[in-house]
Amino acid sequence: MEESSGKAQPPNNASVSQSQYRGVRKRKWGKWVSEIRQPGTKTRIWLGSFESAEMAAVAHDVAALRLRGRDSAQLNFPGSVGRLPRPASSHPDDVRAAAAEAAELVRCEPALVARREYEWGSQDQEASRVEEVQVGGTRGSDEEFEVDSPRLWAEMAEAMLLDPPAWATAGASCEMDQAAYCWSQGSLWDAY
Repeated sequence: MEESSGKAQPPNNASVSQSQYRGVRKRKWGKWVSEIRQPGTKTRIWLGSFESAEMAAVAHDVAALRLRGRDSAQLNFPGSVGRLPRPASSHPDDVRAAAAEAAELVRCEPALVARREYEWGSQDQEASRVEEVQVGGTRGSDEEFEVDSPRLWAEMAEAMLLDPPAWATAGASCEMDQAAYCWSQGSLWDAY
């Protein structure tokens, strides 16, 4: 059967191949694939075939960021931008390699693409929040958090989608013991 536009309608099973993510579709045999059009051309960069829709979607995000830039890219997971790998160049091989690396990150760390209530609602909100911090210089009151406050560590960990370190949630004496230990070692990085 044909629509009034003259295009044939897809078969009924094609609706299964639709994805909720931009730049992603599902093959008949169950693999998820992703590709992206190069700006200003008719050519596409094949990003690969993936086990899950989320892996394909984050691969698309990496490519979109490189090819279209942060301001123009329409992303599937805008809250994960800071944690995604960056392609070395816009060359298709570099974009494909970074996309594969990002997809592998999703396999190892599914929380990378988990939608959380505290993530930015949209890219516009994020941009205005960043601008507000840059223009204002400081974040309001300096007394909101003490530097070694357990609440500060908990909120920083939440923002990074990680559990807070055990010593940050313990009592104040534990915090002081940990800080004293780290300083006595000469470098904070040597302890890890």
